[in-house]
Amino acid sequence: MIEVPKYLVQATYTAEGLKGVGEKGGTARVEAVRDAINKLGGEVESLYFAFGDYDVYLIVDLPDNVSAASFGLAVSGSGAVRTDTVVLMTPAEVDEAVSKEFDYRAPGS
Repeated sequence: MIEVPKYLVQATYTAEGLKGVGEKGGTARVEAVRDAINKLGGEVESLYFAFGDYDVYLIVDLPDNVSAASFGLAVSGSGAVRTDTVVLMTPAEVDEAVSKEFDYRAPGS
């Protein structure tokens, strides 16, 4: 089974963005996000609205980092939302990462 890259997008609405959500509701936002992600060749795993530092937590599968960057740039560029995108790794990917051997010299050593 081929692992598809997975991303966590954390979004905060601006005043303009909150006004839009208030007018059309949360379900309309989910559909708009799902449509955009699908057009990039991806799939929405989950989307939650939240209290706190971020208004939305979105987990998506996308083909690559370029697609993730494209989504983030378009959304943040709208002026209605600010986003932070985190690349998520599977436990198997972490296993692979820690198994790589190389020399590293820490700063000051």
